[in-house]
Amino acid sequence: MTSLSVSPGTLAVSQPWAGSSLLPPLGNLDAYISAVNRMPLLTLEEEQDCARRLRANNDLEAAGRLVLSHLRLVVSVSRKYLGYGLPHADLIQEGNIGLMKAVKRFDPDQGVRLVSYALHWIKAEIHEYILRNWRMVKMATTKAQRKLFFNLRSMKQGFKDDAEAATHRDSLSEDQIDEMARSLEVKREDVIEMEQRMAGGDVLLDPSPGDDGEEAYGPIAYLADTRHEPTALIESHQRDLMASDGIAAALQTLDERSRRIVQERWLKVNDDGSGGMTLHELASQYQVSAERIRQIEGAALKKMRQALAAYA
Repeated sequence: MTSLSVSPGTLAVSQPWAGSSLLPPLGNLDAYISAVNRMPLLTLEEEQDCARRLRANNDLEAAGRLVLSHLRLVVSVSRKYLGYGLPHADLIQEGNIGLMKAVKRFDPDQGVRLVSYALHWIKAEIHEYILRNWRMVKMATTKAQRKLFFNLRSMKQGFKDDAEAATHRDSLSEDQIDEMARSLEVKREDVIEMEQRMAGGDVLLDPSPGDDGEEAYGPIAYLADTRHEPTALIESHQRDLMASDGIAAALQTLDERSRRIVQERWLKVNDDGSGGMTLHELASQYQVSAERIRQIEGAALKKMRQALAAYA
């Protein structure tokens, strides 16, 4: 499929299957749309014959006929996505890519027409393009978010057109949120979050200077990186010292039994991620009660806190 090139700006079909130059180079989008709408449609027999020739012999002329006869479908589908503010020509171009992927994978023996099979691929490619380019920050990543992204706008418009909803403000009411969540089988919290995302806009951290030459004010002016701030560095260094040298010094103030109990209970981590010995395990080793081990542990921790305070 690499020798096939179909774009709204110039509808060109490369060799070897377009020797007759089906369409001349076109200068604008209206001319492209007019041209593809005049392309002849294939009958079921012609479509299956072309698809079988492509699968069996990698016949690019057959692939070209399949693609060209369905370009009008891409134009029709792309019109439904004009509300996202992206160029119509770019939407058509991405849809054409989806169409070519569908042609490459189409199996004529499955009992469906190419138009039905290609619809999924065309929409998928346009969806990906919109998600990549509608905002600088990607709007939808999960399946539920993507479903909301491509349905929220039309469903919200349907609510606004409803006579009973005419008095509602632009944002969704609680009943509308519940209805949308139930209809799309998503959480109502996801509906609220996506509405807020789509209502907001991107903010440049470092905006360009204005037309008058003055520097624009943006978030970069008040968003600071405190990681290298002197006070933060000193505090971080002190914490590291307390966690290493300070703990070691505090442990040296304990007797051998208290030190081992604290180490086993608080400082030891096994290979499986679990902690050290339990109160009952230590009590069994020292031939005392678990309550006595707890008392020794409490007294040792208190003594360590005093030592750490003095160390700091």
